[in-house]
Order: sequence, then C-alpha cells, then structure tokens
Amino acid sequence: MANKMAALAKDTAIYGVSSIVGRFINYLLTPLYTRALTEQAEYGNITSIYAWTAFLLVFLTFGMETTMFRFANKEGEHPQKVFSTSLIFVGGLSFIFAAFCWLFTEPISAVIGFENHPEYIRIMSIVVALDSFQSIIFSYLRLQKRPIKFASIKLIIIILNILLNLFILRFVPIFYQNSIIFKNWFNPSDLVLYVCIINLICSAASLPAFIPELKNLKFGFNKKLFKQMFAYSVPILILGIAGILNQVADKMLYPHLVPGEIGKAQLGEYGAAVKIAMIMSMLIQAFRYAYEPIVFGASKESATNKNKLYADSMKYFIIFALLAFLAVVFYLDILILILGPEYRSGATVIPIVMIAEIFMGIYFNLSFWYKLIDKTWWGGVFSFIGCAVLLAINIIFVPKYGYIACAWGGFAGYGVCMLLSYFVGQHYAPVKYPIKDIAIYTVLAAVLWGVSTIFKEQNIVLKMCINTLLLLVFATYIIKKDLPLKSIPFIRNFIR
Repeated sequence: MANKMAALAKDTAIYGVSSIVGRFINYLLTPLYTRALTEQAEYGNITSIYAWTAFLLVFLTFGMETTMFRFANKEGEHPQKVFSTSLIFVGGLSFIFAAFCWLFTEPISAVIGFENHPEYIRIMSIVVALDSFQSIIFSYLRLQKRPIKFASIKLIIIILNILLNLFILRFVPIFYQNSIIFKNWFNPSDLVLYVCIINLICSAASLPAFIPELKNLKFGFNKKLFKQMFAYSVPILILGIAGILNQVADKMLYPHLVPGEIGKAQLGEYGAAVKIAMIMSMLIQAFRYAYEPIVFGASKESATNKNKLYADSMKYFIIFALLAFLAVVFYLDILILILGPEYRSGATVIPIVMIAEIFMGIYFNLSFWYKLIDKTWWGGVFSFIGCAVLLAINIIFVPKYGYIACAWGGFAGYGVCMLLSYFVGQHYAPVKYPIKDIAIYTVLAAVLWGVSTIFKEQNIVLKMCINTLLLLVFATYIIKKDLPLKSIPFIRNFIR
C-alpha cells in the first residue's frame, strides 16, 4: 500500500506540474497579445474563439476520457479494446465536426460573429478536432501510468507555442518593413489569423509522438462495448457541458449582447483582465491535483476521520485562497502592468472574478459528497442552475452595464452552485465544517482589503508598503492560529 501511495503521489506531482506550469507559461502570452494586438477588438476575437474552442472540446470528447478509465478497469474488458473503441468514436465525431464546419463555414461564421473572418472557423475547427482526438490518447497514457511521456509532450508543445507566438507577433513585425520575404506572406493587419495558425501547428505537432499508441488500434471498434460506454458517457457529457458553460458562456454571448466592434473591444478588455484573475484558477488546480487522490483514498476510512479530513481541507483551502486573493488585489497596481495600456481599464473586474473563482473552488471541495455516494447527477443539477443564473444576469444586464455584469454573473452563478451543494450535501452526507473559523478569516480578509482602499490615492511606493504590512497581518494570523512555523517542512529546521 505504501508503494502504491508513493507512486500515486509521484504521478500526481508530474501531471500537476505539467498542467500548472503549462498554464503559467501560456499565461505569459497575455503581455505579448495585449501589446501586439493594440486593437482591443482583436483580442476580443481571440477571447471569443478560445471560449468556443473550450466548449466544443467538451462536446467532442463526449465524456469518453472518464468513460475509458471506468471500462478499462472493468473486469473482463481489455484496456486496448476500450481505448480503440473510444478513440475511433471521438476521432470519427471530430472528423464529422470539422467537415461540417468546412461545408457550412459562411453561415456558422455569421451566427457566432465572425462573418468577416470565415478562415478563423476553418482553421480552429481542425484544431478542435485534433485536440479532441488527442485528448483520448493523453488519457490512455494516464491509464498506462506513463506520466513522463504525458508531461513531456504537453510541455514541448507549450514551449513551441510560446516560441512561435514570439516569432510571429514580436520579431516578424520588426523586420517586415525591410524584408521582401516577410512582405510576401505576412499581413500585420490580421494578427489573429496567425494566432489561429500557430494553434493549428501546435495541435498537429504532437501527432507523431502518438504513433506507438495508434498502433494499438488492432481491436478496432466494438459495437457492443460502445453501446455500454455511450450510455455511461452521456450523463458525464451533460455535466461537462454545464460546467464549461459556467466558465465561457459570458464570452460566447458577449458579441451578441453588445454587437459590433465596440462589443469585441469590450470583450478584449474583459478577456485580458480575466487572465490576471486566473492566478486564482491556477491555485485551485494545484489544490485539486493534491486533494483528489487524498479524498478518494480516504473513502474507506472511518466516518470521523473522513469528516475531519473534509473539514480541515475546506478550511485550509479557503485560508490560502484568501491569502492569494489579498496578494493579487494588494499588488494589482503592479500586476496590471502585465497588460498593454489599452487593456488596463478592465482591472475593476479582477477582484470580482477572483471571488467567483474562490466560490468555484469551494464548490469543487463540496462536490465530493455526491461523488463518493455515486449521485453525480446532483452536480449536473447544481451546474445547470448556476449556469441559468449566470446567463440571466448576462442577458439582462450586459447590454446596459457591459462586462462588469459578466463578472457579477460568474460571482452569482458559482455562488448559487456553492450554496446549493453545501445545503443539499449537509442533508445527504453532513460534514461539520469549521464555519466560525472560516468566517473569521473571511471577515479579516475583507477588513484588510477595505483598509487598503483608503490609501488608493497615495504614492505607489507608500501604497505598496502599506499593503505589504496588511498582507503580513493576515499571514501572521494564519501562523498564530492554524499554521505554526514548526509545522512547515524545511522552515521548521530553523525554529527551536
């Protein structure tokens, strides 16, 4: 058992590092995009494209990643047969999707707001198809417990993406005026097209690495097995669609709620500001990778031990989420310099989006009650209700108030999901969460944030010094109350 847990911890760390480091490296593209794309409408197009891409990836993978894990570990089923059936289905569905987009490019472009750029739809349809197909192969690598290959491919493609973006958006424009070679193919007025092409190159570049896995398709497509897998995957698909809509619906809707170039420019400002707030999302993902194996591993322990684990995990998640929130809002005047000057007016939404991300993290923690009692349909119910709240706020308020309504829509949507999961969960699988301690930390963070706003107009150096002291107050309270220095590895070596 000890060996299994050690292997699990190692694999979790590798998957976590590849994902979190990958997201951080991609995060570094934000300064590049917001300076190269001086027209906010261009970044608005990228924000909209990526929102549709995220939604379509969930639809085209059809829940088969989770389904493959379930059936490959089922007694009497051969993992390679499950893999080949999953891959052929998702590959076929992806091919049909790409063909459909190419056949009906014009009407699709008009519907989603890209009537002047149908080429974006053609390119990104292939990107989505390739990524959906490859997601099943990546899942197969996880099934085979091959985290090194999984992480290596992910990181190599991310580095390739960074290098291509730097070359196209930073270096080519410098030499464009004085080079016939670049003038023959480069159009500086449509940089979004090159961003799409870079995505296509990166998606295609990883295919050769999967040749060994593709040779394992000797089992072909098993119809009987597929019927069982399809029935299992449909609820997962519905849950996935509800979840992704909570994340991207506002960005998909915005060009329709605020039409024209003004809407795309506002979406560009909002999309850039949200990137700053994604620091919280990276924290949540890091917590997820560490938390999931521990929680599922503790499912066979006594009820008392499990409940204490869930309660403590929730408290420490909220503590460090609030610490991260304060660190961002206290130094927002510096962090906002990451964005190009034209995009910094969207900074007002960053605290709201970060609080919504905290709600999402709490909702994730609370969601284990229905996963552990095999009532996952509750997740779909909560997510769809939250999505309905988000959509209603966007549709009603965005035309009048702009993207600030998008931020409040996410706040309300995730807040509703969080509250529903808590109250229903306390009925089915009650956990005694330390509500008093959590409330004290939350009030303390709110008070410190409020104090920092008093010095809004002060000299930037003085303001940063004051905010640093306020952050130290919060950190000191954590150490005194819940995390003494003697409990921290390495640091405890220097404490008597």
